[in-house]
Amino acid sequence: MTAEEEYRGPATLRIGDEEDVAVEIRVSAHFEPIEGRFRWAGRTGPSESLRERVSGGLRKGLLTIPGSAQQEVRLSEPDPWGGVRLSGAGTPPWFQ
Repeated sequence: MTAEEEYRGPATLRIGDEEDVAVEIRVSAHFEPIEGRFRWAGRTGPSESLRERVSGGLRKGLLTIPGSAQQEVRLSEPDPWGGVRLSGAGTPPWFQ
């Protein structure tokens, strides 16, 4: 995996009209040739605030990585370590 296919670092997440949550994330991307687009996924580091917000199930949000535009992201149930799974489709936000 090349450095461009992975991002580790700071980001902010917005769920609905709620205040942004600062998180550390680790995400990677791969190109799906049949679909003709990228799929990317990863996890946030532990965040009690984010964990509380998504504990009700799968959610949509907006992910912002410094220097990139906001991008839609799907958030799923928190993991046992306090992080939340992220996934998205299209150009990964750190490519922009």
